[in-house]
Amino acid sequence: GLPRDEEAYNEWKKVIPEERILLGNKKDNFWEMGDTGPCGPCTEIHYDTRPEANNNAHALVNNDDTGMVMEIWNNVFIQFNRKKDGSLEELPAKHVDTGMGLERLVRVIQQKTSNYDTDIFTGTIAAIEKIISPPSPQRGGLAYAELEPNSKPAVAYRVIADHIRAIAFTIADGQLPSNTGAGYVIRRILRRAVRYYFSYLHYKQPLLHQLLPAIAKQFENVFPELNKQLDFVSKVVKE
Repeated sequence: GLPRDEEAYNEWKKVIPEERILLGNKKDNFWEMGDTGPCGPCTEIHYDTRPEANNNAHALVNNDDTGMVMEIWNNVFIQFNRKKDGSLEELPAKHVDTGMGLERLVRVIQQKTSNYDTDIFTGTIAAIEKIISPPSPQRGGLAYAELEPNSKPAVAYRVIADHIRAIAFTIADGQLPSNTGAGYVIRRILRRAVRYYFSYLHYKQPLLHQLLPAIAKQFENVFPELNKQLDFVSKVVKE
């Protein structure tokens, strides 16, 4: 029952053609953390990464199974408090809760069709290729770029590159793998990465800890904690 967000609409009109401003609904353009609590309307930025992009992507916004027309940024106007009875009350202090996808933004800037083709991940994927060569009879001699994108080996490359980054940063931040709580999340992510290279890249030795030097080097200027603790994190991951 809320009126249209004229303020956001008018701000967008200052910088983009009006036909590119799409009006959403509660499902797409109203953010709530739960049944109660702070909430508000949101404005999203979507980008068409299709090679044939020609301003006809309106129908694909929030409705694209290919992932080529994707949301890269969301700004939520925390304006209301949702009460237990479902009603909304204005908040005395309002703010913008902004969330941007780093990998997606890099993909747009570098004009790639996949997050894993950006330089956030290509260094790790190259490190994996180097470690698992020479090729095995099961895996063949194909490099990542020569694999079918949806094949099990290609997916394994992406899973490993994604998971080892999360594992490394979190351990460097002080969270060890364990059987409970946050530690169990790390343990499960680590175990999934191991299963993927063991099953689909046919590499039967510890692999993940060998990738840490490349990751520590790549992120040494933005996350120096990993480089400083490289030996310790490598030991934990290997164990």
